[in-house]
Amino acid sequence: MEGTRLNKIECLLQKELSELFRKQTAVMRGTLITVSRVRVSPDLGVAKAYLSIFPSEKGNELIESIEKNKKTLRYDLGQIVRKQLRRIPDLVFYLDDSLDYVENIDKLLKK
Repeated sequence: MEGTRLNKIECLLQKELSELFRKQTAVMRGTLITVSRVRVSPDLGVAKAYLSIFPSEKGNELIESIEKNKKTLRYDLGQIVRKQLRRIPDLVFYLDDSLDYVENIDKLLKK
């Protein structure tokens, strides 16, 4: 039962974070931020968000910028999901480089 609830919360946070990043990157032409996965701790205290960033060269730079603006992102997220969640988890962002890894494997296989 607990797993189902956590899955629903993870999906909700992933959807809303994706929408927030879509609105923020609309002004930055040529940049795309995708929330590939969100993991929430069982006590709902921490949410780990894995971000896939295109182009990947800007990845570390954007992750640092997102980390600096983490409080405003959490506040904006809280305004959106305040009816569904009583407590808004702390956000931790990680760079998801799995697409780069897949691309590298494809290059190696084509050789």
